[in-house]
Amino acid sequence: MPSPDWTDPECPVARTLDLVGDRWSLLVIRDAMDGARAFTEFQRRTGIARNILTDRLRKLTAHGLITQRTAPSGRRQEYVLTDAGRDLFAVILTLRQWGERHAFDPGETHSTLVDQHGVPVPDFAPAGADGALLDADTTHVRRSH
Repeated sequence: MPSPDWTDPECPVARTLDLVGDRWSLLVIRDAMDGARAFTEFQRRTGIARNILTDRLRKLTAHGLITQRTAPSGRRQEYVLTDAGRDLFAVILTLRQWGERHAFDPGETHSTLVDQHGVPVPDFAPAGADGALLDADTTHVRRSH
C-alpha cells in the first residue's frame, strides 16, 4: 500500500482520515456498500464531478479499499469493496446513526438502513469486554512510547 504523508503517524484515527476522511471517499464507500459498481453509477448517486470521482476511485484502489475487476458483461470495469473496504461498515453505520440523531429536525424524513428482513438496524453501541457500554467518558488513549 502506498504510504501518504501521515498527519499524525501514531494515531489510527488520523491515519484513517488521511485515507478516507473527505466526504467523497466515504460517499463512494457508502454507495459501494449499497451495491454501486460502475463509475457512472457512483457519479449519478453522489453528483460528484468526473475528475474528483476518478481521483477518489484511484486513491481507494491504491490503498486497498476497493478493487477493480471486469464486470460480468465483460464490457466494462466495475469497482467492488475489498475486505478492508467492507470493514468500514461500522464507520458508515455510526456516521448514519449520528446523522439521524443530530442532522435532521424531529419528524424530518430520511433514508433508513434495514437488514435483509427489512427491519431497521438497531443503534450501534460499543461495549467493553464486560458488556458495559463505552463512550468518551469511559475510555482513554494509551500512547505508545
